[in-house]
Amino acid sequence: MSEREHHAVYVISVFAEIAGVHPQTLRNYERSGLLSPQRTSGGSRRFSEADLAALRRIQVLTNEGVNLEGVKRIMRLEGEVARLGEELATRAREARSSVAETHRQYRRDLVPVQNTIAVFFDARRRDRRERGAS
Repeated sequence: MSEREHHAVYVISVFAEIAGVHPQTLRNYERSGLLSPQRTSGGSRRFSEADLAALRRIQVLTNEGVNLEGVKRIMRLEGEVARLGEELATRAREARSSVAETHRQYRRDLVPVQNTIAVFFDARRRDRRERGAS
């Protein structure tokens, strides 16, 4: 998510209205560890677009019948999957880069066939000559 999405601007009453929930519901979600709004120096909650996205996910899961502890586990696992996906993408880019570098290294050592002298001999012809000489 971008920094803009994490910029906390909404006070609890406005955020609750946007989300269509009661402010107490937001407080409960915060106590449960499902939401983590930023705090001002005076201690007031400030919610961001990222908090709104998390709240929407909470609403979807609870509407499907998942309890809050289940929602917490699901969201933690989804976060872990996203983190691992990013790590996998990073490792894949590093691997592609390493393979490309390896290809660049050995391509310098290859000599085109037209620049070489190829010596072919027919083993059958040699065998016949050796048998005929004896």
